Amino acid sequence: MGWPDFKPGMGRLRSLVGSTPALFRQQFSESALELPASIPSVDRLLGTPAVLEQTERHGRPLVLELVRLLLAETRAGEHGRLHPQGEFDEAAFGAQLSARIGMVVEASQRRVLNLTGTVIHTNLGRAVLPEDAVQAMVAAARNPTNLEYDLARGERGERDKHVENWLSRLTGAQAGTLVNNNAAAVFIMLNTIAARKEVIVSRGELIEIGGAFRLPDIMARAGCKLVEVGTTNRTYLGDYAQAIGPRTAALMKVHTSNYAVQGFTSSVDEEALARLAHENGVLLLSDLGSGTLIELERYGLPHERTAREMLLKGVDLVSFSGDKLLGGPQAGLIVGNKGLIARINKNPLKRVLRLDKLRLAALEAVLKLYADPQRLSQALPTLRWLARSRDDIERTGQVVCAALKIAVGELVEVELVSCMSQIGSGALPTDLLPSVAVALKPNGPGKRAGRLVEQLAASFRALPVPVIGRIQDNRLLFDLRTLDDPSIMVSQLGQLDIGNVGR
Repeated sequence: MGWPDFKPGMGRLRSLVGSTPALFRQQFSESALELPASIPSVDRLLGTPAVLEQTERHGRPLVLELVRLLLAETRAGEHGRLHPQGEFDEAAFGAQLSARIGMVVEASQRRVLNLTGTVIHTNLGRAVLPEDAVQAMVAAARNPTNLEYDLARGERGERDKHVENWLSRLTGAQAGTLVNNNAAAVFIMLNTIAARKEVIVSRGELIEIGGAFRLPDIMARAGCKLVEVGTTNRTYLGDYAQAIGPRTAALMKVHTSNYAVQGFTSSVDEEALARLAHENGVLLLSDLGSGTLIELERYGLPHERTAREMLLKGVDLVSFSGDKLLGGPQAGLIVGNKGLIARINKNPLKRVLRLDKLRLAALEAVLKLYADPQRLSQALPTLRWLARSRDDIERTGQVVCAALKIAVGELVEVELVSCMSQIGSGALPTDLLPSVAVALKPNGPGKRAGRLVEQLAASFRALPVPVIGRIQDNRLLFDLRTLDDPSIMVSQLGQLDIGNVGR
């Protein structure tokens, strides 16, 4: 079946009036229409019912700004189709103003459906908080709290105390502290322990992660000197031993996050490194990156080293994220030796990097869930999605696939396919999870396949709750691993506009 001719309807009108001037000119410059003979003044338009209604809802300053802008665009010939036969249409202008105001006041950060197949997606907000954490944040937001107030003593307290005991209980650490993300945790740990001194790291662990975060750059900013040992693929205990000198403050192990070195490789276990470090009077630090507090094998997932495991091997300080495998809010957690944690807490940068009461409330609620492993797999969205069975995902897929076939008609081929999900955000980068996706392939000429599928993806992103998938082999894939309730997606398919795909 061929692609339909363009027939602007109300859905297209809403898109048109919300267009930027540049986009409008691009779309309609070839068919510009005659300008209205009489364009009303700003004052006159401000008194019309439609504009008065917007003023009542959004205030005069914003409405006045947009009325002036739209009139300027009209005089420049950008909205001729809204005012045919040379007559200015006040009703059309009111609708246009309403649409433009809607674009301005709409929340920039919106809910989306993450159907990319990456469970912990950095660009889509990483971990989704459990309901316990959401309610804890709401309560903290609505009311004053004892954030830094000791209720028993009636005096100033420490904000980290709300979670420190839980960190110690869950990791076996003597003490713990926290900052606003794991990059900050690594930074303050190095700045406190190794400023103006040397830190020894294997060349195979000098990572770069998203946003051009490079470990050597962070170390330099923290005021310590990086000493590289070994090679990209092989580092031995003797390499560390030979590099230790009078300026050495610590050895450091770094989780390789979003890559794995495989094949002819060699690395040194933390237990052996801890013995070497302590025999030479220096510390062993560990950046676990994503980090987890539990043995993932019990949920059918690959092993990922835990903070407790690192501490039992003799690591002095371990840092890891709160918003990745742990499934909580953005935070950087540091656990380990009590004296070292106390030194970090006295660093002036600690105040710069501290958490606010909302994230502290959420983190406390998430950590409490870990006290009950039986409940955890259902209460924690991240873990529930990672452990979700392929059969369960397929049942969701059958519902979504049937609805999509109705929504797109003969314009797009729709089928249920097997695929592989990934954990994401630097966790277990080479381990994939069997999953099921709905695959959509536009019916169009092969030469335009890439452009057609991009347009199709854009139409799903334009839904009230944008649906984000991934493009693979000229198909749009919606991996359904993280879609608990298919009705959220299915209920809005009636608003899907694919009439312009292929134009």
